[in-house]
Amino acid sequence: MTDELNNENIPEIPGESGTADESKMAVIKKILDDVQLKIANALQLLGEAGVHSFPRIGIEHSAEATNFVPGSARIVEGVFDGQNMIGSDGMQYTIPANYASKSKLIEGDILKLTIAPNGSFIFKQIGPVERTRMVGTLAADPENGDFVVFGENKKWKILKASVTYFRGGAGDEVVLLIPKNAPSSWAAVENIIKR
Repeated sequence: MTDELNNENIPEIPGESGTADESKMAVIKKILDDVQLKIANALQLLGEAGVHSFPRIGIEHSAEATNFVPGSARIVEGVFDGQNMIGSDGMQYTIPANYASKSKLIEGDILKLTIAPNGSFIFKQIGPVERTRMVGTLAADPENGDFVVFGENKKWKILKASVTYFRGGAGDEVVLLIPKNAPSSWAAVENIIKR
């Protein structure tokens, strides 16, 4: 998808600079900082409750992910980047747009992918990030059909499947879900209000 839109009615967004990779790295760093803080708080609460021994868990330490047996299902955990899952193995896994749209996945959500012996993919959201709502205006790129939402001097990319489901069109109001504590370039559509 392209960040440039060829629609004269779309306002310029001040302060947008840097490459897409830099933006993704900033989002990933913020997500990891938030996760680290939450883990530290959870460990403190467990310590206060007298629990001092428990198994170590995490994306890179998942027993299911590291003990793969040929012919059995393989488990990969990863982070949703707005369109795909970036796995703990460094690979990018395509998520069906209808699933991402229906589940209202947003950047930073933690997912588990089960790859069955027959090759089918089964995604499950296991760690949603905190969300906040905002309202913006839907716009479409006439050349490629991609959709974006403008609001609060920013733009968010959204999945076409969400717009199709709600039968949205350019100029409609969109209720978005975005990460509460992290910058994002993608958002999930919660609803569309027809104009």
